[in-house]
Amino acid sequence: MSRLDSFIARMQAQRDCLNFLKPAIDAVQGPLLEVGLGNGRTYDHLRELFPGRDIYVFERKVAAHPDCIPPDDRLFLGDADTTIPQAVTRLGATAALIHTDLGTGDHAANVEMGKWLGPALDRLAVSGGYVLANQSLDVARWQRQPDPPGVPKDRYFIYRVS
Repeated sequence: MSRLDSFIARMQAQRDCLNFLKPAIDAVQGPLLEVGLGNGRTYDHLRELFPGRDIYVFERKVAAHPDCIPPDDRLFLGDADTTIPQAVTRLGATAALIHTDLGTGDHAANVEMGKWLGPALDRLAVSGGYVLANQSLDVARWQRQPDPPGVPKDRYFIYRVS
């Protein structure tokens, strides 16, 4: 599969998972977290899916489309290993949804990052909430959920927080 086809498949899976989770997330109180703003497409989609919900964003350096940049009071700017603990202090375990799309093209590096990322994000997740990730994350109180119809196995990972 070409890198372009892989990117398109990942974006389709991401969108399909978010759309699939909408009714479940609507039933859970708390903010939404977007870990990795990128160019802001997913943040924009979250705003459209969940109007009126607080959405907090984590980004190392903002380079998003100008219409897709969150307000300063909803942005944790800097490396995730620094900003996630700041968010824990500020928000606590309140997130109804955590969407993370961090990583590089280096599978081994992504696996290493996932070892600390999952437990770090767990400190922000409310019981009954959801985590949607572009990589497998191993957290004891997260249960992997079935893929939505049409989403290829292991393209995206949905977890329910117990």
